[in-house]
Amino acid sequence: MNGFLLEELKKCIQLAVNQVYRFDLPFEEIQLQETRKEFEGDLTWVVFPITRISKKSPEKTAQELGETLVQFPLVQAYQVVKGFLNLSLNEDFLLSELKSYTQKGEIGILSPNGQRVMVEFSSPNTNKPLHLGHVRNNLLGYSVSSILKAAGYEVIKTCLVNDRGIHICKSMVAYKNWGNGESPSSSHIKGDHLVGKYYVLFEKELKKEIEGPLSQGMEEEQARSLAPLMVEAKKMLQDWENHDPEVLKLWSQMNTWVYEGFQESYSRLGISFDQYYYESNTYLLGKDLIEEGLEKMVFFKKPDGSVWIDLTEEGLDEKLVLRSDGTSVYITQDLGTAQLKYEDFHMDRSIHVVGNEQDYHFKVLFLILEKLGKPWAKGLYHLSYGMVDLPSGKMKSREGTVVDADDLMDQMENTAAEQTEILGKTESLNQDEKEELYRKIGFGALKYYLLRVDPQKRILFDPKESIDLQGNTGPFIQYSYARIQSILRKLSLYPEKETISLRFDQVPANFKTNIEEKSLIKRILQFNGIIEEAARNFSPAILAGYLYDLAKLFNHFYHLHQVLKVEDPEIRNFRLGLCSLTGEILKNGTALMGIEVPEKM
Repeated sequence: MNGFLLEELKKCIQLAVNQVYRFDLPFEEIQLQETRKEFEGDLTWVVFPITRISKKSPEKTAQELGETLVQFPLVQAYQVVKGFLNLSLNEDFLLSELKSYTQKGEIGILSPNGQRVMVEFSSPNTNKPLHLGHVRNNLLGYSVSSILKAAGYEVIKTCLVNDRGIHICKSMVAYKNWGNGESPSSSHIKGDHLVGKYYVLFEKELKKEIEGPLSQGMEEEQARSLAPLMVEAKKMLQDWENHDPEVLKLWSQMNTWVYEGFQESYSRLGISFDQYYYESNTYLLGKDLIEEGLEKMVFFKKPDGSVWIDLTEEGLDEKLVLRSDGTSVYITQDLGTAQLKYEDFHMDRSIHVVGNEQDYHFKVLFLILEKLGKPWAKGLYHLSYGMVDLPSGKMKSREGTVVDADDLMDQMENTAAEQTEILGKTESLNQDEKEELYRKIGFGALKYYLLRVDPQKRILFDPKESIDLQGNTGPFIQYSYARIQSILRKLSLYPEKETISLRFDQVPANFKTNIEEKSLIKRILQFNGIIEEAARNFSPAILAGYLYDLAKLFNHFYHLHQVLKVEDPEIRNFRLGLCSLTGEILKNGTALMGIEVPEKM
């Protein structure tokens, strides 16, 4: 139910408790839930906690409160089921709220709340193309950003690019040794794929180099560290840090290829950023915070000169924050980068969309910043998400067995084309229209499938299942929208089309809805509340579940009731309004997930 109706009902409950038992019930203690389908009612209130005040049985308490609540305009009827009070909302009130809802401007856009939020996501490495795991990260970050913006926040979408380090040098070493001047234009290979090719080649050649030492009993970690290729990569990293002109030139050229490739992938996914940060510019940050922490006795030095923090009292362990030679570790630069971002934007919240393998890192990072006395540290949040698996198993970048984002997007478009052609509903479309439809369906299937699951859960991604028109999928919701648009297009056949209102401003007095219409209205009125809930929990899955349920309710309503052919013009106009509003919510809601809806399917 939408926030307004819930608040109004809770106010009624507060007044009822005060009238019957002379007690001021705290607003936050009133817990309402949707009434189960086998019982009458719209919302259910569990009255067991009130028995401590009433000193009566749950059934008697619910009966007395129900008798009082039906005297309020909002409540039409009640039903007591043991200690549960099922409340039916007044239909006139619902219709009035529906009319008001459609006249407030753009549906699903809440008023600004004055809060600024940064959402950092993607965080790619410049040694390989984006893969399926990155796709979930990007879609999650972008959708959370869109939902927060719709909920009234000012949002800054940022991307921290991991463009330096030993993993970058691996690709550079391989290219230097075996590249022979190859480029994206000469090889006709997308830039990020070309650089990724040399990352895989490095690991392949390194594997050959360590075969001998491994066969002689050396540990793999030591063998890798001592291998000539790895020694060369470490030397290249040192040269990069010492600003060697030739190394910097190669680094800049290969990164440029990768950025061009990334941008093409981002564009296809519909992803964009407001601000980029580069690790090559931030990796030296944080040392001043280490000095500050030493002065505040947050950190301590060991005899070798290394700097640590003791977090054992917080259930963690001792953490290195600066090496004995004065060089940074990852946590050092992350401390500095966090400070830099706050100085740049002064945000109230900062959301880091990063996989759950980094849970410990972010616990330590946030805790250190709190101990340093940074007031903004309380606004930091790690949006931890589970990995994405395929029916064929896990992905491994080092072995080149990942599913590239570009290949996945191609596959989704091809699968959409195959499934749509089987249904045989594209005869009226030209080739350009077909390709655009396949793109929308394929990408809608991909995005919905990855976003419908709670972020913290691991996903097994099945491309064919994701594109099913009958299940809990993006294409099912897209088809529901297209069906509504088909209905509305037929309005042009009606002579009186100019007098038809789709905004409920002509709902007659004492108009009575049927069960399916009322269910649809109640679900429609939940939209703003769902956006607030999804924003509060940083979870597009909440929005996805709502849109799927709304689409199901609409299809059930449409299956049972005529719309255009109903004889009564008032009923027809009302149902057309429901169709139009449902379509608008499906379109606006899916847009918050980065999904486009086709007008025809």
